[in-house]
Amino acid sequence: MRVFKSKEFARFARKNQIGDGVLCCALAEIQAGTIDAELGGGVYKQRLRRSGEGKSGGFRAIILLRWKTIAIFVFGFAKSERANIGPDELKVWRVIAKQLLTTPTAVRAAVEEGKLIEVLCDEKEIS
Repeated sequence: MRVFKSKEFARFARKNQIGDGVLCCALAEIQAGTIDAELGGGVYKQRLRRSGEGKSGGFRAIILLRWKTIAIFVFGFAKSERANIGPDELKVWRVIAKQLLTTPTAVRAAVEEGKLIEVLCDEKEIS
């Protein structure tokens, strides 16, 4: 599976000291069936651990996912700052998911433009 993070998500992760290993672990949990929220249309919400703490007070990530093929971390937020994404935001993420998850050329173009950054996970972690 190829794993990416958007430029915006990368900024969020860096600011909150969320390493790529945490992202890979979140995907492994999804693949193992521990899904926090499947929002439809290839959009998932998964909890991320806060450094030195558990998940409950940590962060939430919006992930665009096509099983065993591609995952893109697109948005992150602290649970303490907001409860969830709104219905209008969800509609936008579903449209973006449909475009990116079904069109390899769109992903390639986003990588070339610097909008997506590849995350290197050990394939054993997320398969």
